[in-house]
Amino acid sequence: MYAYIRGTTDAVFADRAIIEAGGIGYELICSGNTLKKMHQGEQAKLFAHFHLAQDAVVLYGFYTEDERAIFRKLISVSRIGPKVALNVLSALSPDDVTLAVLTDNAAAFDCVHGMGRKTAERIILELKGKVDSKPMGKSQKASSSEGSNTLRTEAIAALVALGYDGAVAGRAVASVPECDRVEDMIMAALRELSNKK
Repeated sequence: MYAYIRGTTDAVFADRAIIEAGGIGYELICSGNTLKKMHQGEQAKLFAHFHLAQDAVVLYGFYTEDERAIFRKLISVSRIGPKVALNVLSALSPDDVTLAVLTDNAAAFDCVHGMGRKTAERIILELKGKVDSKPMGKSQKASSSEGSNTLRTEAIAALVALGYDGAVAGRAVASVPECDRVEDMIMAALRELSNKK
């Protein structure tokens, strides 16, 4: 129904923004990550998702098309509604969600308000095969083969066991090149993490 809305940011609240476009003020419910990028009085373009529920008609807004695409995938998961999907996108980037799904990294969702491990595992299970592998090995040409993903999954699990946040571990492992052994991948990810301190 609406592809996007472009206009002047009239107001930014804790969970929504109002954009004035063509003399009409559109109220869009947004993730925390989208709201951080918006400022009153500045021009904004939000990609829209029109949601019709039994008790409400709501317009959701996203700063990028990737964020909207992941939102739509999340609400396709059984028992995941728009509120939970926005909580996910307030804590994680679209690439973080994709990486978590590709590497079976349920720990990445630990930072999502109100989400338990079983819900995270259901998201991963139901989104398998529905996300692409572009976040994997952004800096190198990484294979998205099953063997590669298995090594990355093991490396992320090891970093989480060492006390690293699941999303942080996922980003570090995704940024390293392919390795033949999981130990090498863990060491490369640890170097990546130490360089960011």
